[in-house]
Amino acid sequence: MDRSSLFQLIQEQLDPENTGFIAVENISSLLEHHELQLDPSKLEMLFALVQSNEEGQMSSKRSSSFRRAIANGRRSLQREILLDETGLGLYKRFVRYVAYEILPCETDRRWYFHQNRFCPPPIFMALITVIQILVFLCYGAMLNKWVLQTYQLDFMKSPLVYHPGHRAQVWRFFTYMFMHVGLEQLGFNALLQLMIGVPLEMVHGILRISLLYMAGVLAGSLTVSITDMRAPVVGGSGGVYALCSAHLANVVMNWAGMRCPYKLLRMILALVCMSSEVGRAVWLRFSPPLPSSGPQPSFMAHLSGAVVGISMGLLILRSYEESLQRQCSWWVILLSFATFFVFAIFWNIFAYELLEVQIPPPP
Repeated sequence: MDRSSLFQLIQEQLDPENTGFIAVENISSLLEHHELQLDPSKLEMLFALVQSNEEGQMSSKRSSSFRRAIANGRRSLQREILLDETGLGLYKRFVRYVAYEILPCETDRRWYFHQNRFCPPPIFMALITVIQILVFLCYGAMLNKWVLQTYQLDFMKSPLVYHPGHRAQVWRFFTYMFMHVGLEQLGFNALLQLMIGVPLEMVHGILRISLLYMAGVLAGSLTVSITDMRAPVVGGSGGVYALCSAHLANVVMNWAGMRCPYKLLRMILALVCMSSEVGRAVWLRFSPPLPSSGPQPSFMAHLSGAVVGISMGLLILRSYEESLQRQCSWWVILLSFATFFVFAIFWNIFAYELLEVQIPPPP
């Protein structure tokens, strides 16, 4: 019997109505009682896929990560449902929690859970948060002021703050992420970095998450230099909004597969908090509550960070265990970001003089 005849026979027995779907009980019975010589790791993957399907039927549509695992035979998974695992230590329970928070596919969740190791730890987001807190404490103690620090001249003199009058000091396009308006902005950003950034880094790795975060930070300062040319920038909101918008977009696009509890309520709460933070930044920019010597920090970094998250970030989060370099959309996004970067460089060099922008004198 040739291969086409064999597939036709299997289809007639398991899918007689030619619907394109096979009942879970049928495929499970076939896998358990087959007499063929199959790779054990591939057989485990088939069991995992069948058990993860909650609609009672198995489709021929597979994720790219599943196709790759089947082709390479690299995954060897336990057949038990991940939530039924018992006797887990505190760290493994946390890993399981992260898997269900971040990954939409049960097969990927199990693979991440069983291959996860604590080394290397998610050090990037933790290190960024610690540095931001230490810098805030230093300036808070020096100024004896813990809110609305941008109204203090000594705060705006910091070599870390981005100011349009200091555009030639390139490091300021990045280091502004360590400075914050006050305790409320720092607390909001630090909380999101630890609650969302650390789990994302645990799953997707330090390289991808640090790239996404720093891309949001750089896009934030460059966008401000183009759209709000007289305003300074402080705070890590560009990077934070890149992470949050990417995660929220990934949850929405994989809504049926996500198993995080109270996801609708948490989605609404996250959107309300993020919108409130943007609204607060807009209020401080255009209606400062205290007299100031110049424009207050811009809010455009929030919005540009969100754009980076929805574009670059969403592709990164959807490519778990997949090579980004082999995806055409990844190169399109990188080319778009590079084009924006080159445009912003020329804008900062020539546009301020051509448009005769009245930049407030730097502190």
